[in-house]
Amino acid sequence: MANEQLEEGQIVLCTVEKIVGTTVFVKIQEDGEGTLITSEISPGRIRNLRDYVVPSKKIVCKILHIRGNRIHLSLRRVKQNEKKELLDKIKKEKNSKAILKTVLGKETEKIIEKITKEQTIIDLFEQTKKTPETLEKYMKKQDAKKIIKILESKKEKPKEIKHIIELSSKAPDGISKIKNIISQSCKDSKCNVSYIAAGKYNLGIQGPDFKQIKSEINKVTESIEKQAKKENCEFSLEKAKH
Repeated sequence: MANEQLEEGQIVLCTVEKIVGTTVFVKIQEDGEGTLITSEISPGRIRNLRDYVVPSKKIVCKILHIRGNRIHLSLRRVKQNEKKELLDKIKKEKNSKAILKTVLGKETEKIIEKITKEQTIIDLFEQTKKTPETLEKYMKKQDAKKIIKILESKKEKPKEIKHIIELSSKAPDGISKIKNIISQSCKDSKCNVSYIAAGKYNLGIQGPDFKQIKSEINKVTESIEKQAKKENCEFSLEKAKH
C-alpha cells in the first residue's frame, strides 16, 4: 500500500528487494513499495541489469507516478544534486536521532514519535537554534539543556570556495583596468580578492549555504571574464577548491 506522504516527483531512498525479468522491485524508505522498468534504470542500452541494481542495494529514485497502490520509480532521472541533497538530509536526521538517544535513552522512541507528529527532527533542531525553549515542549527541561549544549558544540563551520584567477593586461593603464574589473565584478558580492603574484589573484567566498556561495562566486568570475575580454585583458581560471 502506498504511503500517503509520498507524492509524484519526490526523491526517495529505496532498497532493492528483487529483480524479476526486466522489472526491479524496491522497498521505499518512507514505507512503501515501488517498481522500476529497465528504461528507467539508465539511459541507453543495458546489457546486464545487475551492473546497476542488485538485491539489498540502496538506490536514490524519483517517483514518476502513483497509481493506486502502484508506485513507478526512476533511477536515471535523479540529478546529482538531488541525490546529494537527500543523502545529506538522511545523514543529518540520523545524527539528530543519535543526539536524542544519547540524552534521552529509553525515552527516545516515544519522544521522536511525539516530535514527528508535528515536524521533522531536523526542523525542530533548526528552530531550537533560534528559540532554545522549543525543545521543552517535548522533553524535560534538563534534557533540553543537554541537547542544546550538544547542538552548540556541533555548529557547522561556514562553507568556503576559493578560485585562483589570472588577470593581466599589456596596456599602459593595465593595472588600473585590472583593479576596476575586480572592483566592479565584486561589487554587491561577499567575495574577497587578494593578490598572490604575477597577475594571480585569490578569489574566495564563505557562507552557510554551499549552493548559494557557489552561484555567487560563479557570477563574479563570469563578470571578470566578460569585462576582461572587453578591456583586452588576459583572463584564466586556474583552479577551484572548497
